[in-house]
Amino acid sequence: MRLRQAVREHAVAMGFSLVDQTKIVTAASELGRNTVLYGGGGVARIERIASASRRGLRLTFEDSGPGIPDLAAAMREGFTTGNGLGLGLPGAKRLADEFRIDSQVGKGTRVSIVRWKPY
Repeated sequence: MRLRQAVREHAVAMGFSLVDQTKIVTAASELGRNTVLYGGGGVARIERIASASRRGLRLTFEDSGPGIPDLAAAMREGFTTGNGLGLGLPGAKRLADEFRIDSQVGKGTRVSIVRWKPY
């Protein structure tokens, strides 16, 4: 709950539209849930970033859990190792402008997303 609120506060402060706020908060919720349920907990970072023509919000989720043995399968809609709908990772990717995932079996997973806003 605190994660969702913090992401929303950053998005509002940066002037994101309500639609973009909803997208980044929803993606944060999915990735945070995955970090807790499948990674055993971890760290979430919120960063404001900028380039010459746009500014954005980068969210990074890291855990030291079991890792994802088949990343390609995990990125398919409907794939789940739990009781969910299998929309977490692919859903978060759809809601972000940039998506990166790195996972090593036995070492953990790191997911980073960015939502951009033109100046």
